[in-house]
Amino acid sequence: MSVGGDVLHGEDLDDNPATEWTVRNIVSTLVPLLIALSILQMVSGTVLETFEEQLLENPSLLILVPVMIGTAGNLGSIMCSRLATQLHLGTLEFSPTNPNIRSNVGAVIGLAATVFILLGIASWLIGRALGGTLGLGTLLVITIVSGMLLAVWVVIVSTVSVYGSYRLGYDPDDTTIPVVTNICDITGVLILFGVVWVVL
Repeated sequence: MSVGGDVLHGEDLDDNPATEWTVRNIVSTLVPLLIALSILQMVSGTVLETFEEQLLENPSLLILVPVMIGTAGNLGSIMCSRLATQLHLGTLEFSPTNPNIRSNVGAVIGLAATVFILLGIASWLIGRALGGTLGLGTLLVITIVSGMLLAVWVVIVSTVSVYGSYRLGYDPDDTTIPVVTNICDITGVLILFGVVWVVL
């Protein structure tokens, strides 16, 4: 991995006693992290509660929330696992000119575009069956814009998480996916309802 002229190798993690695959090291790394992320999840639930009235008025949005944040977490998991694998192989270079980084970003954005279009159509159909009044065009705008914004955010958070874990001496395989999925939960809600507020 190369950053700012410094060459970093994923193999360096193996020389760090904190990243040895022992039960003690894994537990001591993950327990504090999971506690902090659980608190973040509580904040996410509180944020979601503030939009309760709007969700009840628009069943399509209610359907959209869990699927959207779940999809963002899945995209983040894909990005993190691919970056972490390249890191361990010693082929990862954090540079916009790196074809591996660009192909990973392109794959995530392409997946997001496809999935969120289908998600918008599906949520409209289910919302109509439940008595929702949002039109297909409006719902597609909300879904696609918020989905693509979230996809870009997922790419940023995933890249920073992998790089930050490496710099702090932690194995990205242990830390990045929980961090990304939890951050995307709360920011996914904020991005979705930010777009809803603008569109509606």
